[in-house]
Amino acid sequence: MDIGPIPDCKPKKNGIHLAVHKTIDEIWARLEIGIKMLTFLSISFLALYGFDILMLFYFGLHTYLMVYLYRKNKENCAEDEVYLLSKKDKKLPVVTVQLPMFNEYYVVDRLLESACGLDYPKEKLQIQVLDDSTDETFDKVQKLVAMYSKKGIWIDHLHRTNRKGHKAGALDEGMAKAKGEFIAIFDADFTPEPDFLLRTLGYFRSPEIGMVQTRWGHINENYNILTKAQSFGIDGHFMIEQVARNGSQLWMNFNGTAGIWRRSCIEDAGGWEHDTLTEDFDLSYRAELKGWKFRYIKDVVCKAEIPATMNAYKAQQFRWCKGSIQTAVKLIPQIWNSKEPWKIKAEAITHLINYSVHPLMIVNILLTAPLLLMEYWAGFKMDDLPIEILFGSAGILSIGSLGPVIFYAYSQREIHKNWKSKLIYLPVLVMIGTGIAVMNTYAWMEAVFGIQSGFKRTPKLRIEKEGESLQDKIKYVVPVDYRAFLEFFMGAYCVFCIYLSFLVGKPYVVGFMVLYAIGFFYVSFLSVAESYWKFRPATKQEKEVRAIA
Repeated sequence: MDIGPIPDCKPKKNGIHLAVHKTIDEIWARLEIGIKMLTFLSISFLALYGFDILMLFYFGLHTYLMVYLYRKNKENCAEDEVYLLSKKDKKLPVVTVQLPMFNEYYVVDRLLESACGLDYPKEKLQIQVLDDSTDETFDKVQKLVAMYSKKGIWIDHLHRTNRKGHKAGALDEGMAKAKGEFIAIFDADFTPEPDFLLRTLGYFRSPEIGMVQTRWGHINENYNILTKAQSFGIDGHFMIEQVARNGSQLWMNFNGTAGIWRRSCIEDAGGWEHDTLTEDFDLSYRAELKGWKFRYIKDVVCKAEIPATMNAYKAQQFRWCKGSIQTAVKLIPQIWNSKEPWKIKAEAITHLINYSVHPLMIVNILLTAPLLLMEYWAGFKMDDLPIEILFGSAGILSIGSLGPVIFYAYSQREIHKNWKSKLIYLPVLVMIGTGIAVMNTYAWMEAVFGIQSGFKRTPKLRIEKEGESLQDKIKYVVPVDYRAFLEFFMGAYCVFCIYLSFLVGKPYVVGFMVLYAIGFFYVSFLSVAESYWKFRPATKQEKEVRAIA
């Protein structure tokens, strides 16, 4: 039997066999490599966590800046009676009102009633219904347009079947047939007041003004907990952010609706492009890169319907998040290389990447468990850090986390007399903001990596009064998204981190994790529960609605 070569068993001077010595050296070398890799991993982990905390702190600090700039410059965005126009003025310009829509059966009559009720000379007010509908909304629009035409209203029904470019494509094609020097745009869920045009057109007296934006109000703010929480987020943007930017002569954006464009500004900026999901954001910054100025009027309010279901809200947020980051990828190089002052560049870029808060939150949460267990897998205790670093990190976390709370609370103070009673819904906004972080992280990643996905519309259900049944609006219920189960997983992970923090005797993160867990569970539960309305057996009333379709 061949057993191979016999190893040299001749003893060495040091008394250790050469083969054994070599094996020990190899094991030691591997241990050294393992220790170095573990050290590198620990440093990388702490660096990533530190970067994440600093970025969240930056966005938190930015909310303080917005409140400060608002307080300092809010009068610059107040309505000025000097710019108020009279319907009797014979020099009033021709205005085209564009109403882009896609399958808006429930709200189209309300929209047309508001648009046709604008107090403006009929011969100078062109209304375009930009209808991409594929359901019975088309027939309803035809009847409404015919009715208003008989009343002497200048109204056109432009129907497309290809939906190329979605909303941006519809607006662009409408421009080819628009007669107005100015273009006012209202989405299907908006209801402009009769004096809207007379209160806004006067600001175009300055030839450098390319767009005038007004503040969004709410039709159904008090419908449910979700709409009450969303109203905080909308008010924060429109009462604080937009005023802070425009009042400080920084860049701001058209919000896609409830605003008016100078036609020549749209054309000079390159027109409506549809390579992002936020064509309004894209066109705004392209126009400002061309030197155009915008005006924001906080005292002119155009009310709109807030999404009353979680899946509709998530679809809206997905589109806004992805579109913002797509615009950032597209325009940041141009902004960076422009000759604009550094303040304008810094604020413009921060505004564009603001939705990065959501992936940063997800990373922060996912790193919590490894951080709690770091002394076991890396041999490094957080207690080993200098007390200055520990207290400094805690301070950064606290200051950054408190910023958005102050920001949204301040917006309520500026709008409502009974603002203190509304603050009870502020924690709900924080929870929902956490809960939708999964969906928005997907949107953020798709934008960064150029991944294309289907257009996610936000259905409008004409939910106006507290107590109205959503089941009557079953036609446009958004189906549950599979990411609702990932939201549930994130909630479970937060619960695990709470358990783990007590297990290792470090309950520092329990408060945050409780809030996060509730947010993920709440968003996940509502997302799944809403699908029940679509898939359960239909009631008699719902069958009648479906029969119409």
